[in-house]
Amino acid sequence: MQHIRTEDIIIIDIETVSEKPFFTALHESWQQLWQGKVEKQLPQDVTAADFYTQRAGVMAEFSKIVCISMGYFMKEPQLRMRIKSFYGHDEKKILDDFLETMTKIEGRNSKWCFAGHNIKEFDIPFICRRLLINRIPIPRFLDFQNMKPWETNLVDTFQYWRFGDYKNFTSLKLLAAALEVPSPKDDIDGSMVGNVYWKENDLERIKIYCQKDVATVGNIFLRLKGKGLVHPDDIEYV
Repeated sequence: MQHIRTEDIIIIDIETVSEKPFFTALHESWQQLWQGKVEKQLPQDVTAADFYTQRAGVMAEFSKIVCISMGYFMKEPQLRMRIKSFYGHDEKKILDDFLETMTKIEGRNSKWCFAGHNIKEFDIPFICRRLLINRIPIPRFLDFQNMKPWETNLVDTFQYWRFGDYKNFTSLKLLAAALEVPSPKDDIDGSMVGNVYWKENDLERIKIYCQKDVATVGNIFLRLKGKGLVHPDDIEYV
């Protein structure tokens, strides 16, 4: 962590929802595929249909990305953070715009690296799966297949906090509290994103929630490096 320059990290976070608002909206063949996918995971007294609304949003085969937020640090002269989001109903456009921006960053700084909370096990694999489903080639900077852990350009605060303890799971909210990093109070959490999307059609609310997570991860990264935090007034949303 200490050898990574603050200005080299690109913090990312994604928000995902099920591709359909409810189980019966799926084509019959996809209903069968869902049942086959989750039959061994179903909690007692929970049907496959009910489980769809609970879990489909985090399974890449049955869901889609509705927001990708990314943030980075600037020194001008004090440390600042800038956060940008790609969001909407058109997942392919979100992915294309995200890749276009990352390609520009790659052209300017070959030492950059992704940062985030649990991005190694969720955000990055999810993005890659949805790229393939949308028939978009996976760029070199996202292709971590067959790489050794130290060869990947990932800074994962979730993995870092584990310190090799793979029994430990710490949420972003808990880690922020433990490290005394102010975590923005929000009116939704991850479990509510699907309802906000399908029932309220409020993408702006989802975007704001995603951006706040990026800001929190950025300050956790600074705390782990023993640096001062970025004040909310020094976070720019573009």
